[in-house]
Amino acid sequence: MTLSAPKQIIWVIAVILGVLGILGYFVAIPFVSANGFWLVSAAFALLAIASLVKGL
Repeated sequence: MTLSAPKQIIWVIAVILGVLGILGYFVAIPFVSANGFWLVSAAFALLAIASLVKGL
């Protein structure tokens, strides 16, 4: 299995999702606070998939 680095736009999207999820834990933001765990999970999954699939 060969891993590749994700493209910069994928990395930025994952960081934004992760930061929103963590921020939703500390600050009451209507949609984000209720789905903070899933946002962080989606960010991690996005990075994992982008590392596995070449060209993402």
